[in-house]
Amino acid sequence: MINRTLKDVLVHKIDYKKAIILLGPRQVGKTTLITEIAASLGNYLLINGDDPETRLLWSNPTQAFINRYIGNYKVIVIDEAQRMENIGLSAKMIIDAKKDIQLFISGSSALELAGKINEPLTGRKWEYRLYPLSWLEIREHESFAKTLPLLENFLITGMYPEVITHPHNAKEILSNLAGSYLYKDILESGGIRRPELLLKLLQALAWQVGSEVSYNELAQAVGADKATVSAYIDLLEKTFVIFRLPPFSRNLRNEINSTRKIYFYDNGVRNTIINNFSPLSQRNDTGALWENFIISERKKQLAYSGFSGNTYFWRNRSQAEVDYLEEQDGILRAFELKWKPDIKVRFPKVFIETYKPAITQVIHRENYWEWLDEASGNL
Repeated sequence: MINRTLKDVLVHKIDYKKAIILLGPRQVGKTTLITEIAASLGNYLLINGDDPETRLLWSNPTQAFINRYIGNYKVIVIDEAQRMENIGLSAKMIIDAKKDIQLFISGSSALELAGKINEPLTGRKWEYRLYPLSWLEIREHESFAKTLPLLENFLITGMYPEVITHPHNAKEILSNLAGSYLYKDILESGGIRRPELLLKLLQALAWQVGSEVSYNELAQAVGADKATVSAYIDLLEKTFVIFRLPPFSRNLRNEINSTRKIYFYDNGVRNTIINNFSPLSQRNDTGALWENFIISERKKQLAYSGFSGNTYFWRNRSQAEVDYLEEQDGILRAFELKWKPDIKVRFPKVFIETYKPAITQVIHRENYWEWLDEASGNL
């Protein structure tokens, strides 16, 4: 079993006796992780929100019902909790049932779950996100020497746990994932009235990965209005399919401040959407794949290490740009992301003179692992 970086963080929160909420895409290992931790504490009760009978049973719980249902268990796991109608009230009553109870909750939709648990569990929960496997997690499982040659696989088929452990079945696994998660769960959970529109939007975003996107242009491309496109993108972000990178701007006259870049949490999901698993030697989107991979990896490592700053890209109307920025405690760091290590890169003079970044660095396929290690505090 591949050890997850987040495990130690969660274990250290157990003594606080607050609910531990674990959010993230389906099939990234949320259930495996929290049940592993729960089992280490003794016998635990698993409540499966995917099960229709369980959802019906818990649709209108009373304190007496909950006290009887959980019995002597002191460790409770609620899986796919966003599918349970009154999960917020149920979670509160479980915590109220016993002083020394430990409750774990997993969910694959921040949109649905947040609205149900935020108020009932105010001040009584820790919330974390689990992503597809990270480069560092795979490296620590396999070894540095075995992981380095897998980079092309990561760019093409991604890093979902089952894809990593069964690489020869990667296409089938990703196809099933897209069918059950992207096209079924998200459509159902979001109450999507025009599923064909969501699929068109996903394809448009997949083709534009790493590029600035205009909601107006996307709306024209998929045949919808801007408000609908914005709502669907918000849904895709809150169900952990994509994430947005905003522009960095301090209101200089010619800086871009209205567009966003959009990335996928997993390269394999992106390539499944456009049905392209060709090797890098036969592709014309290697640069986009690299940028998506390295930014999503950095996002994982920063999240797991407790980074509290902000991330951006920068561009002005003269087309000077910086691929990726990190800002924390007033310190700005600037990075260019290039697949080929021999490309000469100059950071824009106007950017350097205006913002005086503490670090400027080019990240490429021969040094990226150092950057990811540094983000996790392992250097």
